[in-house]
Amino acid sequence: MNYCGYKINSKQRFFLIAGPCVIESRDMIIKTAEILKKICEKLDLFLIFKSSYDKANRSSISSYRGPGLVKGLKILSEVRETFNIPVLTDVHSIEEIADVSQVADVLQIPAFLCRQTDLLISAAKSGKPVNVKKGQFVAPRDTANIVEKLKANGCKSYAITERGYSFGYNNLVVDMRSFAIIRSLGIPVIFDATHSTQLPGGGLASGGEREFAPLLARSAVAAGIDGLFMEVHESPDKALCDATNQYYLHKFEELLKMLIVIDEAVKE
Repeated sequence: MNYCGYKINSKQRFFLIAGPCVIESRDMIIKTAEILKKICEKLDLFLIFKSSYDKANRSSISSYRGPGLVKGLKILSEVRETFNIPVLTDVHSIEEIADVSQVADVLQIPAFLCRQTDLLISAAKSGKPVNVKKGQFVAPRDTANIVEKLKANGCKSYAITERGYSFGYNNLVVDMRSFAIIRSLGIPVIFDATHSTQLPGGGLASGGEREFAPLLARSAVAAGIDGLFMEVHESPDKALCDATNQYYLHKFEELLKMLIVIDEAVKE
């Protein structure tokens, strides 16, 4: 499958979706994109830059959501044009898709919206590649139903992102069988190593255990994935969103080097 110009197959190196959780400022986004591009050029990794103009599912009404559609898309457009890299961002409603499709190379469907048929249909009809975050309540085999909605409406480039399954209250676990199951359905699978460390809800903001992100990433790459999704930040503890699970930008290159070694060993 061709995904933003990257040909996905079982022997190909994993591609990377990375960037800050939410757009906090223009300068921060430009700086992060520049660093990520340099890292990926050095390591020969295909990069899709990710950040959100709006986080519509925050725990509290007082939580920072982002700069909004107009300002956010302007910043993402600058990233795309300045660094010549594809960009990905979330869409939360049908009404957003026309504007977002003018800028984003990939439309992302958030986990809580992964079964919203009309949203999936509209995303598919945009003609853009679609990345669907698998809901914390969705079994791996049931992702076939999600993808069928996309395919039935003309989408030829799609992927499912695993981000953990609800384990009681305020906790997620990752079933490593999920990657093999989703791939067996003929669906490219991406692993979200940072959101999988989240401790959802539990007060005014979700918690997280970012220290487990490298462990989960190593395990997922060993299990076999097509893409890796990680939110990174220059100062995660000061981030305005997902401060407890975004990964350190300055440590990212070393982690990626390790993951590439594992990926090459598995895909030989």
